[in-house]
Amino acid sequence: MKRKLVLTGAFIGMLAIILGAFGAHLLKKYLSVDQLNTFEVGVRYQMYHALFLLFLATQKELAEKTLKSIYNLVVAGVVLFSGSIYLVATKDYTLFYSKIIVFATPVGGFLLIIAWALLFFAILKRKS
Repeated sequence: MKRKLVLTGAFIGMLAIILGAFGAHLLKKYLSVDQLNTFEVGVRYQMYHALFLLFLATQKELAEKTLKSIYNLVVAGVVLFSGSIYLVATKDYTLFYSKIIVFATPVGGFLLIIAWALLFFAILKRKS
């Protein structure tokens, strides 16, 4: 599980850097300032959660089941939250956009919140 956490965290982080550069350099010509700011929120939260996965890999006392649950919540949350933000920000230029995509953002955000809460309560229950 630790390897999976590190590999996924590294991949999501790398992708965040690529998308951030793409937004800052290429999309700058096409998107409004508001759209670029929206895009940047997706990149920022994606990077936060890449680092979160890397942090999880260092936690030796968390149960495997807890790590898997947090991992699944974070991956699904990043895809829904950041992914939907990227689509909303670039809706004028992407082939796939539907009004239903805006519902993915709060669902993804809720999954990320649950992941953090799960870590909080797992550590709270742990004996120091």
